[in-house]
Amino acid sequence: MPQRMTSTRLYRISFHNQNQIYEIYARQVSHGSMPGFVEVEKLVFGERTTVVVDPSEERLKTEFENVERFYVPLHAVIRIDEVSKQGAARIVGGSDGGSKVMPFPTYTNPDLTRR
Repeated sequence: MPQRMTSTRLYRISFHNQNQIYEIYARQVSHGSMPGFVEVEKLVFGERTTVVVDPSEERLKTEFENVERFYVPLHAVIRIDEVSKQGAARIVGGSDGGSKVMPFPTYTNPDLTRR
């Protein structure tokens, strides 16, 4: 069984998801029980006490509302940082190509793409 990191720590996880970069905060991150995936648990979102609402963070809150844990493929992870302070969860980039992060290259067999 993999050893889990303590719940007092805070991690910022950046990963690719459908041509966008998600940046979220969580209390537990491990290699989990599924080979090739990073397991993320105990998501942390900002408080709703401020008047200014970040639509990106609200979208992430809604998307992960009932999620206890999720798995990110290793090739989609950009980085995992242990941080001392929480920032806003956000979605960066989009289909406009404005992102400066290059996805991991994949091999396409030209024989299979011909018709």
